[in-house]
Amino acid sequence: MSAKQTEHFHELSPLPNPAAPRLPRPRLRTAVQRILQAQDLRLWDVEQLPTHGGSLRVYAIHADDPRPGTQAVADLLATEQHQGLLDLATYQAFQPRADRVKNDLLAHLIDQHRAGRRIAAYGAAAKGNTLLNYAGVKPDLLPYVCDAAPAKQGKVLPGSHIPIRPPAALRDDPPDEVLILPWNIADEVKAQLADLAEQGVRFTTAVPTLNTC
Repeated sequence: MSAKQTEHFHELSPLPNPAAPRLPRPRLRTAVQRILQAQDLRLWDVEQLPTHGGSLRVYAIHADDPRPGTQAVADLLATEQHQGLLDLATYQAFQPRADRVKNDLLAHLIDQHRAGRRIAAYGAAAKGNTLLNYAGVKPDLLPYVCDAAPAKQGKVLPGSHIPIRPPAALRDDPPDEVLILPWNIADEVKAQLADLAEQGVRFTTAVPTLNTC
């Protein structure tokens, strides 16, 4: 992935939206380097992976190791510098974009609630939970979220206390719309729930912009 900029609500993962400016995965300069320096280590090599929409695999060595850092490290540091990731203005511009995602999602949920349309969510993952808590979404607007992990079922999302149910709940009583919280795998989720689409259920993602189909 490229180190472009986008809205994201996960600890360290960006979103796969090459058409929009975006903030990247954790910066090598300052963020990673300071962590390593505190442990008498230094950055030696780095790989860019597609996991979670874009991640870094960092290789560290002892600070006194004579091996030079790889070209991949130099290239990525140069890319971060070129894209303004060391400039405060880059991060100041990020907040309005995050607010837009939050406000658009909240307005959509309220509009659907007023119209009497039922919405459920899919995917009790960290990125979606962060977005729901940021937007202040509670069970009155989103009654439940489904997740395939048995360990999560029967529990609630932290903060919002939205109940977590098995995916079968979507088929037992189909909602009008499914909000896909792990937007980076939206296509995969839609394929898994294709039978619901045949019944007229719509699918919505909130990031990078609100989209319903």
